Amino acid sequence: MKPKGKAVRSIDDYLAPLSADKRAALQKLRRSIRSVVPKAEETLSYGIPAFRVNGKVVAWFGAAKNHCSMYPGTSLKGFEEELRDYDVSKGTIRFPPERPLPATLVRRLVKSRIARNAAQEKERAERAARRRSERKASGSLRKAR
Repeated sequence: MKPKGKAVRSIDDYLAPLSADKRAALQKLRRSIRSVVPKAEETLSYGIPAFRVNGKVVAWFGAAKNHCSMYPGTSLKGFEEELRDYDVSKGTIRFPPERPLPATLVRRLVKSRIARNAAQEKERAERAARRRSERKASGSLRKAR
């Protein structure tokens, strides 16, 4: 839910106009995320609060009319049991402000996203190295002719 009126330039601006219960729930979520990534850049992405590490967003959160949401940006596989009491869809966890997500769950979700980002980065680096090696090999073949 995008606050009306004043331009939203920070997470604090986003939280300021929310009801006290939503603000408190999202502040708790914010603290839980920061406990895992204390040096993360706080930013707005897609108009909602986000946390960026090494240029990649590791989590988003937001508020709607009747709930708060966390967007962990990673698969929720493996978390089904812990999320059974929440309204979940692909990549979204909705929760009532009076029942915020447990900090331990939030930390595990963020760590999962960080691990996924690291694996993707490693895979990209390996592909790039293979391409360089293949180009180098094909270049030496051309020189030999």
